[in-house]
Amino acid sequence: MAQVSFNDQGLVAAIVQQWDTREVLMLGWMDAEALRRTLTEGRVTFWSRSRQEYWRKGDTSGHIQLVRGARLDCDGDTVLLQVEQIGAACHTGTRTCFDTVDLEPAVTDATA
Repeated sequence: MAQVSFNDQGLVAAIVQQWDTREVLMLGWMDAEALRRTLTEGRVTFWSRSRQEYWRKGDTSGHIQLVRGARLDCDGDTVLLQVEQIGAACHTGTRTCFDTVDLEPAVTDATA
């Protein structure tokens, strides 16, 4: 935890990924307590910026995230949580939050 670089609001971004398929499921925010709970309890807990309270994924929906691994990125400002997702990950009821609109990036020649 000492290596985590929290932002000015005391939060760190947490990317949630299905542990076996590597499918990216969602992004949430954690403060130090949410991260501690996640790592010690084995269930993902986030800090809700809108409600200003902790929420453990699945407590109301039943769509839980069981922690299978966790790591920091090279800067320490993003956590990657590898989970076993049971049910939908997205609040809309879909498997992933990243199943909506594909953006159209410009394709450039990397050798130019």
